[in-house]
Amino acid sequence: MNSQSIHFRLIAWYAGVLLLVLLGFGAFTYTTLRFFGNQVLREAMAHRAQQIADLLSSDAAAKDPAYVAREIVKRYDPVTNDRFVRVSRADGKVLFLSSAPIDRSFVPEELPPWTSGRNGTASYQVTAPEGTRLLVATQRVPVRNETFLVEVGGTLTANARLLHRLLMTLLLGLPVVLGVVILGGYILTKRALQPVQTMMRGAQEITLRHLSRRLPTLHGDDEIAHLATVLNQMIARLDESFQNTARFTADASHELRTPLTIIRGELEAILLGQKLEPELRDTVASLLEEAERLVRIVEGLFALSRLDTGEAQTERVRFDLAKLAETTAEQMCLLAEVKQIELVYETATPVEIEADRSRLKQVVVNLLDNAIKYTPEKGRVSLAVRAQNGTAFMEVSDTGPGVSEAALPHLFERFYRADEVRSRKIDGAGLGLSIVHSICLAHGGSVSVDNISPTGCHVTVALPKAQ
Repeated sequence: MNSQSIHFRLIAWYAGVLLLVLLGFGAFTYTTLRFFGNQVLREAMAHRAQQIADLLSSDAAAKDPAYVAREIVKRYDPVTNDRFVRVSRADGKVLFLSSAPIDRSFVPEELPPWTSGRNGTASYQVTAPEGTRLLVATQRVPVRNETFLVEVGGTLTANARLLHRLLMTLLLGLPVVLGVVILGGYILTKRALQPVQTMMRGAQEITLRHLSRRLPTLHGDDEIAHLATVLNQMIARLDESFQNTARFTADASHELRTPLTIIRGELEAILLGQKLEPELRDTVASLLEEAERLVRIVEGLFALSRLDTGEAQTERVRFDLAKLAETTAEQMCLLAEVKQIELVYETATPVEIEADRSRLKQVVVNLLDNAIKYTPEKGRVSLAVRAQNGTAFMEVSDTGPGVSEAALPHLFERFYRADEVRSRKIDGAGLGLSIVHSICLAHGGSVSVDNISPTGCHVTVALPKAQ
C-alpha cells in the first residue's frame, strides 16, 4: 500500500487515534482500579480497627483481660483471612498479636509497630521481609485512663493479582483489538474510496481523442457524487472548447490553402514570364519562398486538426513497416546526396503492422527530413526497423548537433524549435515532430527522442505489431 495514499493515511490516523484512546482507557482503568481497590481495603481495615476499639471499651473487656483476644480470634479469624491484628499499650506492651496467616505471606512479629503519636484513625503501607506489602489501619483508643493502639492490616496481594490480570489482558488484547479495528478500517475506507477509484479509471480513459466520454455516474447524494457531476460538467466544457478550436483550425487551414496556392502561382508566373531587375527578382523569389513556407505550415495545421478530431486514421491495413521505411528512404536519397550525407537503412526482417499506410509514410518522411536538415555535410543518417515482444520499433539516428536536455521535453510541442537550430538557414515550421507524435498516438504507439554520444540524435517510434 502506498504510504502517501489517502487510504493508508486514513487507516494510519484511525489506528493511531484508536491506539491512543485504548492506551488512555487502559491506563485510566488500571489506575482507577488500583486506587479504589486500596481505598476499599483501607476502609475495611479502618472499620475492623474501630470494631476492635469498641471491644476494648466494652465492660466485658474491663472484667476479663482475655476477652478481647478471644473475640478477635472468634469474630475475625486473622489466620484464615490473611489478616494482621495487633493490640498494644502506649508503653509498647503487646496485648494481642495475630498468628502468621496460612499462606505464610508475612510474619506478624517482624512487622514494625506504628510509632506516630497522632490520635484518631490513620493508615500506612508496610513491606514485610518476605516481600509482601500490607495496608495497615491504626487507631488509638483511650480506655480507662490508658491508651491502646489497634493495628489491623490486610495484604495487597489480591489487588496486585487483579491488577496483574488486568494488565496482561490489556497487553494481550490490545494488539488483537487493534488488528481487528485496522482490518475493519481498511475494509470501510476501501469501500468509501471505491467511487474515487472508479472515477480514476474513468478519467484515465478520457484522452484528447475521447473527450466525449464521461466519468461514471455515482449513485447517492454525497460529496463524491457531486464531485463526479462537477467534473463531468467541466469535461463537457473542455470538449466543447476543444471542438471549437479544432473546427477553427481546420476551417482556417482549409480557407488559407486556396489563396496561398494562388499567391504562389502568381509569384511563379511573375518569375517565369517577365524580365525583372535582379533586385526585384530576388524580392519575388524571397516572397515565393515565404509563400511556400506558409503553405507547408497550413498543410501541417490541417493535418494536425484532422488527427486531433480522429478523421485521419480511418484506413487500417496490414503492411510491412520495414518495406515501407526502405522504399521511403530510397526516395529521399537524393535529398541526402545534396548535402553529401550517407543515408543507411537496416530493414532486413519484415515487420508487419496494422495502420494507415499513408500516415506512417508521413512519419518516416518527417523523421528522415528532420535528420537530414540538422545533420551537417558529410554526416550520417541511419534508419532501422525491428520487432521485439509484440512491438514494432522504427529508429532514426543522425550525427547532427543533438538537442539540449532542456529542449528534449518540448520537441513534440507545436511550433517549438530548439534554440540551437532556430535559424532561417534551416527551413521548418516546428510542426513535423508534432505531426509524428499525433500519428503515433492515433495508432496506439509512442515516439521518443534521446541524444547519443558523442553527437547526434536518436528518435524511436514504437507501434503495436500486427497479431
